[in-house]
Amino acid sequence: MMTDTPTLPGFISLQGIGKSYQLAGQHLAILNDVNLSIARGESCGILGASGSGKSTLLNILGLLDLPDCGAYRFAGHDIFNATPDQLAAIRNQQIGFVFQSFNLLPRLSALDNVALPLSYRGVSRQESVARALHMLEQVGLAERAHHRPADLSGGQRQRVAIARALVGAPAVILADEPTGNLDSHTAQDIMDLLLALNHEQGVTLIIVTHDPHIAERLNRQILVRNGVVHEAQCV
Repeated sequence: MMTDTPTLPGFISLQGIGKSYQLAGQHLAILNDVNLSIARGESCGILGASGSGKSTLLNILGLLDLPDCGAYRFAGHDIFNATPDQLAAIRNQQIGFVFQSFNLLPRLSALDNVALPLSYRGVSRQESVARALHMLEQVGLAERAHHRPADLSGGQRQRVAIARALVGAPAVILADEPTGNLDSHTAQDIMDLLLALNHEQGVTLIIVTHDPHIAERLNRQILVRNGVVHEAQCV
């Protein structure tokens, strides 16, 4: 059960969420009675040991997986009653994903990697490229626009991934261990960039991390232990 839940209206609201899987013929409960409310513009860290359920929670928040029970409302949408096409449209238009492994397409330039999500929306090539270049400028990589991922450092690749997540002007960024493959100095830079986007543009920021120092920089710390969600106050 959640404690000290904010009274702010929930931009993201989960009530009684449960999720389980069948593994080797056995019923495996991953999340149990999760109640969570996140306001627009907040920054949250999701912490937990490996296997605690935090990645499953992130997948549900990002509409990559559906819970078995409960209620989930995202930006006014009833997720349980949404069609697959509606869920795909919400993901594409309102959620930006940043992964530890970057997930960039190796044969595409940084510019084309960033422009790719816009092509799925039917945006013209000219406009997609212009918007992608603008986002690369925002993350300090305009001069690397035509380099492929293999020619970029880890920190540069993560900046490209962040630009790709932001190019569609999402309401929410979901980041799964975004600094896990980076050295400490580069990780600091990436966190500074994500927090600046949160503070300056009001993007809701949700980060899965094992690092308490990263979580302490966010408004809230959400702890997942054995499928149960608790909240700790940042100090």
